[in-house]
Amino acid sequence: MQDLSKQINQLQKDVEAATAKLKIDKLKNELDNLTSQSQEPNFWDDSSSAQSIMQQISKLDNQVSPWLELQKSIKDNKELLELDDAKLQGELNTQISSMQAKFDSLKDSLKLSGPYDSRDAIISIFAGAGGTDAQDWAQMLLRMYIRFFEKNNFKATVIEESTGDEAGLKSVTVEVKGTNVYGTLKSEQGVHRLVRLSPFNSDNLRQTSFAKVDVLPEIDKPGDLEIDDKDLKIDVYRSGGHGGQSVNTTDSAVRITHLPTGIVVAIQNERSQLQNRETAMTILRSRLVSLQIEQHKDKLSELKGPNQSAEWGNQIRSYVLHPYKQVKDLRTKHESNDPDKVLDGELEPFINAYLDYSLKQ
Repeated sequence: MQDLSKQINQLQKDVEAATAKLKIDKLKNELDNLTSQSQEPNFWDDSSSAQSIMQQISKLDNQVSPWLELQKSIKDNKELLELDDAKLQGELNTQISSMQAKFDSLKDSLKLSGPYDSRDAIISIFAGAGGTDAQDWAQMLLRMYIRFFEKNNFKATVIEESTGDEAGLKSVTVEVKGTNVYGTLKSEQGVHRLVRLSPFNSDNLRQTSFAKVDVLPEIDKPGDLEIDDKDLKIDVYRSGGHGGQSVNTTDSAVRITHLPTGIVVAIQNERSQLQNRETAMTILRSRLVSLQIEQHKDKLSELKGPNQSAEWGNQIRSYVLHPYKQVKDLRTKHESNDPDKVLDGELEPFINAYLDYSLKQ
């Protein structure tokens, strides 16, 4: 029984350390507060707000409940151990093994314990150096991510899209919703490099193309990040994109510039100027939070503008289709010799390798 006591005490210490890092107590309080709101008589009067709160409750419950159940199991089994009944030894041994296995499984959530990892995400893809090939590469990356989203039950909605002159995409921005979306996708932030035989020149020469992927935690509530109005320049103009007659004949497009950092967000996707403004503000807040993470700053006033000069020279992953086949992550050194599978959305090994790598940094 003494060995079992040592095992369960060590497990309890490990679980306490993990729940402290994950701030489970804080998340539990947040869950309790939201649950109380959902039980108010007038809760469903504002259906949009109510649905948002219910989604938050579901996410928090998925994060918190398994840890609370494990803590309760440890407590209950420690009480049984204190009875010092030899007849219980076999059952306790089975229970402790089961709890250890559950903890080992839950430990993976430590990889997604960042302050914004549970958030939805906004992912943007920009064609870089390489002309039409780069624009085609941007579209290939979008297809790769859409396949990955489908496999993981993430819901993706295109917010903004600019098509290439001959083929592919100049840029595209997608809102992605699901469980731990930002934590899962943050590994994709950076420049992606493609080497292949170009389908766009008559000599079928080898071509190197670049595309930049931005992954932002979605900050869709103004209270999550206060921005001073005097720091904003807001322009409205006539949309030139798709969307029908009313889009093209009204000043529905919105461009917001954050003066201190120089960040510009332009949206012309919706028919309504108000909708475009709300979408642009969500993306701006998300970009500013991403910049805070990158620059380790707490205050917006301390932020510098994004470093655009290194935009196309700092690739994180190379995809080689010719003269050999390989996908290699230059940070984690993880690689695959089957680019077709990777480009069809099999990104889990690369994402898991990055999360393991991040824990060691």
